[in-house]
Amino acid sequence: MSPSSADPGSPSPPGSAAPRPSSTSPDGTDGTGDTETTASRGAGPAVPPGWLDRLVAAWPRVDPILFAAYAGACVLYAAVAFYSAMHQQTGGMWSAPLDDVFIHFDYARATARGYPFEWSEGNGFSSGNTSLSYPFVLALGYLVGFRGVLLMQWAAIVACTSMLGFLLVGARLLEPVGRWAKYLLPPVALSIGALDWSLFSGMENAFHLGVWALATLAALSVARAADAPREPATRTTRTTRTTRTTDDARAAAPPKRLAHLGWAAGLAGALLYATRPESVVCVAALSVYAAIAVRRAHGARAAIATLLRTSVPGALACLAQAVANRVFTGEWAASGAIAKLALNNPYMTSSEKWDTYEFLATYVVARNTNHHFSDALPWGWLVPAVALVPLASRKTRGAAALLWVQVVGWLALVSLNGQVRWQNERYTMPAVAWLLVLAAMGLALLVARAAWASGDERRQQGRPESAPAGLRARLGALGGLAAAARGGAVARGLWCARVALALAVAALFWAHQLPRMRDQIWFFGRASRNIRDQHLVAGKLLAQLDVRRVLVGDAGALLYASDRPGLDLIGLGGYHDLPFARAGVHGLGASLELIERIPADDRPDTLAIYPGWWGNLPAIFGRRIAAIPVVGNVICGGAEKVIYQADWSPLAHGEAPASMREDERIVDELDVADLVSEREHGYAFPRPQAGFVGFSVLPDPRGSGHDRFDAGRAIPGGRSEAARLRAPREGQGRLVVRTAAPRAATIRVTADGREIGHLALKRGDGWTEASLDLPEGLPETFTLTLTPVDGEWVDHHVWILERPARGAGARPLAGQ
Repeated sequence: MSPSSADPGSPSPPGSAAPRPSSTSPDGTDGTGDTETTASRGAGPAVPPGWLDRLVAAWPRVDPILFAAYAGACVLYAAVAFYSAMHQQTGGMWSAPLDDVFIHFDYARATARGYPFEWSEGNGFSSGNTSLSYPFVLALGYLVGFRGVLLMQWAAIVACTSMLGFLLVGARLLEPVGRWAKYLLPPVALSIGALDWSLFSGMENAFHLGVWALATLAALSVARAADAPREPATRTTRTTRTTRTTDDARAAAPPKRLAHLGWAAGLAGALLYATRPESVVCVAALSVYAAIAVRRAHGARAAIATLLRTSVPGALACLAQAVANRVFTGEWAASGAIAKLALNNPYMTSSEKWDTYEFLATYVVARNTNHHFSDALPWGWLVPAVALVPLASRKTRGAAALLWVQVVGWLALVSLNGQVRWQNERYTMPAVAWLLVLAAMGLALLVARAAWASGDERRQQGRPESAPAGLRARLGALGGLAAAARGGAVARGLWCARVALALAVAALFWAHQLPRMRDQIWFFGRASRNIRDQHLVAGKLLAQLDVRRVLVGDAGALLYASDRPGLDLIGLGGYHDLPFARAGVHGLGASLELIERIPADDRPDTLAIYPGWWGNLPAIFGRRIAAIPVVGNVICGGAEKVIYQADWSPLAHGEAPASMREDERIVDELDVADLVSEREHGYAFPRPQAGFVGFSVLPDPRGSGHDRFDAGRAIPGGRSEAARLRAPREGQGRLVVRTAAPRAATIRVTADGREIGHLALKRGDGWTEASLDLPEGLPETFTLTLTPVDGEWVDHHVWILERPARGAGARPLAGQ
């Protein structure tokens, strides 16, 4: 029911003016979407409200409670369907369908123990958890007793509560259609299996939608306050018992009220950003929406102030996160952005990055419409088609535009993420949820009796200009009755057609979604069983082995179940300020160079990895202890999770070159592919499509009998690498380079652009070193440039050595 027809206390539609008794809207309505009800206004007879409106109007106080109970029952029904499938496959044990759920649990447990923002206690600040706020919500459950796998139970409670909040706020967006329209929202919003899978998975998707609802409610409050009427209040004096007009307290200070509501919306937006960083799209859309509403009522200056209040807190949250990342990790960006976005890939060209983005943007749309929304083409496109309907109605156009901007903006932003295709497309699911709100709104418009009444009747057509006023009024009334009779028959016919269309669309959608829903429920249960059988079992085994620190490639359940410190080789977990996330993008050799920097007694003593992910890493640095298989795998990264005892003996950070003479000392050292060393020396390799990192473990050229590890970068012929190095100051200087040379090569050497000689590299089966005497008179620091002139070479290490001028007779070290 529209607010003004039978329920004066109902709120007005989002962003629209509250009813004003003395004015009508341009379409012939009273400002709330209801047609005028008095013939004296010249609009003809009233259009009666629908029977659903009349039914709901009979108990306006019961309606909010009834809808909340109904929405909660729908959420519980969907949740029980998925969690029952989990328990059927796990034998009643709580688990999760994604290993990443346990990453949130790791952060939550560390937070509850007093180590906020740490993935693994003792590793220091980590920027790897995409959601900053969700671990704190989970930590509350951990503190009240939801420990171990029971934390998933708390995550389920949070998900159901959040979705209830989402539906309650979403219902307000459907208010312009009528009170009854909101009852379509819960079944529609929960009708897609892939969305429900994500909502109840234990990830932050449901909580994010709950926070989005809070931010949306705050923005709607700003819009409604801006459109609220400034009606005079009356006050009766005791002495004269006459009524005089005074300014209403609420109308007397609208700027103050708008300011308070604007700041509240801004804080909600900051929380929304902290829940998912992609929510910058939502914060921007809600801020602009609120500012437009304020501009209509109070002008451009008030609108700008509202825009700042609603957006600045979110911008400050973004800045605070970036500063914290920089201070604690040395990177402005979060680890997730570094590891997942193609923009940060140093080897891709601009064209390749754009092609990747285009592919992913197309994929996220096609994957949802052609797969998740339906089991056959083209029926999945019914969802976005119905979601476009609200844009055609004046009643819902503002709310629909607000949602569509967020749907399109969200998908455009997450398409930057190279992992958007993983994990059942969960990154796209917020946009799917908003699209379903639009679809519910579109269905409601199709079945609403008077949803499309324009109110712009052709009044008093054919009236003679010379007729007396009374006669004109009677003629107008008779003409209005006749027009209403004719229009009523047409309207009823159109309404029946729209209802038939809505029912057909709903039936077709559900017939083709039901198989997908069944698949997703089964998938949820099987994936949860897979995680339990492999990751949780492996974690318990690690606890039994009493390991010191575990090297992992999937940093969730292994660490949570074992409760042991970890090191994430992908880099999302982090270890103090070592740039493991960026090293993971450059290549495994770069990650191993960082492990070389970790003190020996703090390096992982155990590897728990999928051997197929990491090439020859386990063969070189590990000894197999056990393997944990998974049967019927649908989610794990491999058939076996293998546990190895680690052996880091080939690592030797800071060793001198084998060709170093006894009377020489190291002036400077560039460890190529070690990102810390490269950063310290301003190292630049030829990019893109060059400088790829590789590593070798070869016999020590000193003859120690041990192998030695070193990573390096492949430099193509004719392309250059450069770095800033310190020059010798007190004697003769020498440049030494190390490589593993499967073929001979010649390297041109320049210092500050001046050619100083060539390095001749001989082919060898082990480590090879070549040197060049440096000229005198070099500045204290100079730019060294190395360019292979006759083929590719791999640069592993560069040293600047110095010896006293009189030390020419010194002998080289053993092995040379």
